[in-house]
Amino acid sequence: MHQFEIKELIPLEIFGINASFTNSALFMTIGVALVSLFTILSMSGRAVVPGRMQSMAELSYEFVASMIRDTVGKGGQQYFPFIFSLFMFVLVLNMLGMIPYSFTVTSHIAITLALALVVFIGVTIIGFVKHGVGFLKFFVPSGIPMALVPLLVVIEVISYLTRPLSLSVRLFANMMAGHTMLKVFASFVIGLGVLGGWAPLAFMVAFTGLEVLVAFLQAYVFAILTCIYLNDALHMH
Repeated sequence: MHQFEIKELIPLEIFGINASFTNSALFMTIGVALVSLFTILSMSGRAVVPGRMQSMAELSYEFVASMIRDTVGKGGQQYFPFIFSLFMFVLVLNMLGMIPYSFTVTSHIAITLALALVVFIGVTIIGFVKHGVGFLKFFVPSGIPMALVPLLVVIEVISYLTRPLSLSVRLFANMMAGHTMLKVFASFVIGLGVLGGWAPLAFMVAFTGLEVLVAFLQAYVFAILTCIYLNDALHMH
C-alpha cells in the first residue's frame, strides 16, 4: 500500500498546524497546470479547421455543456465554468494516477470528500438563494398523507446529508480498489517468474485498459451527480 502513502516534500507548519507541501499537493498542482495549459494552448490559435488539441478542447467543452443542458437545462449554463473545471480536474488526476510510479490523488478520501463538500455546500447555498426558506419544501415530498410527513422528512434530510459521503466514497473506493488490484497482480507477475507470470501479466494489460475507462467514468459520474444536485436546487423536482 506504499503507493497511497502521503509524503511531505516541503515541511511547513503554520500556527501549530501541519501545512506541509506533500506529494498529493504536488500532483494536484500538476493537474491544475495541465488543465490550464491544455485549455489555453489549444484555443490560443483558434482556426476554422481545428487541429488535434483544439478538437479535443472543443469536444471536452461540448461534452460538459451537453451534460448540463440534459440534466439542468438552460438555467445551469451559468455554472458551466465550475462543472467543467471540476470534471477536467478529477479526470486529469485520475489519469495521472495511471502513470507508473506516480500518485493517485483521488484514491484518498480526504481529497474526494473535500471536493464533494464544495459541491454540497455550494448547491445548498444556491438552493436557499434561489428559493429562500421555500427550499425546505424540498424535504417534504408532495402528495403524501400528513401522518407520514415527519417520518419522510427525516428520511429526506438524512438522504440529503449523505450526498457528500456517497459522492466522495464512490470516487475514492473505485480508484483505490483498481490500483490495489493492479499492484496485487504485478506482485504475482514477479513472484511467478517467466514461466508462470504471463497469465497475471495478460490480466494486468487488460485490467489497465479497464482502469483507464474507470478513470474517465468516475470523473463523468462525479460531474453528472453534481449536475443532478444542482438541478434539484434550481428546480426542486
